[in-house]
Amino acid sequence: MLESQYLAGRDDLLESMKKVPFLRSYSDKFLRKILELSKIRRYQAGEVITREGEYDCWLYVILAGEVKVVKNDEEIARLDAAGGTFGELAVIDGEPRSAATFAASETTCLAIDSSFIDRLDPRERREFEAVYFRLLSEILAHRLRQTSEELSLLKQELELVRRI
Repeated sequence: MLESQYLAGRDDLLESMKKVPFLRSYSDKFLRKILELSKIRRYQAGEVITREGEYDCWLYVILAGEVKVVKNDEEIARLDAAGGTFGELAVIDGEPRSAATFAASETTCLAIDSSFIDRLDPRERREFEAVYFRLLSEILAHRLRQTSEELSLLKQELELVRRI
């Protein structure tokens, strides 16, 4: 992995950040706070990004490339859209990573240290969390819909197999 320094003072990145669906709802003030504790991380194909069962507070936004999600040594998803996010569950509940992630190709991510939320003053924190948790709920709702669709298809296939 190649990793930048923290991106504090990088106002040149604000317009690029506003193009990321996960971040476009934030004001420049909050985007600057996010940049203060964010890094650009570049991974080669096959390189581990996160490990299943580990604890950390990093949320990832894909800037370029493709990520595969692996649980119990089984690939369960691929994320290949710029602006796609992963790592949000561990950020929300503080539990260990529920899956590992690997770069499926050369991949660049914005890695956000979500512990910065704890450093905001109480008023800013409430304001930031209102937007942050709304965005996370949108991501999770989208993933739940996808999972429900996949489960429905698998149940249909299982029923067909049982009939044979």
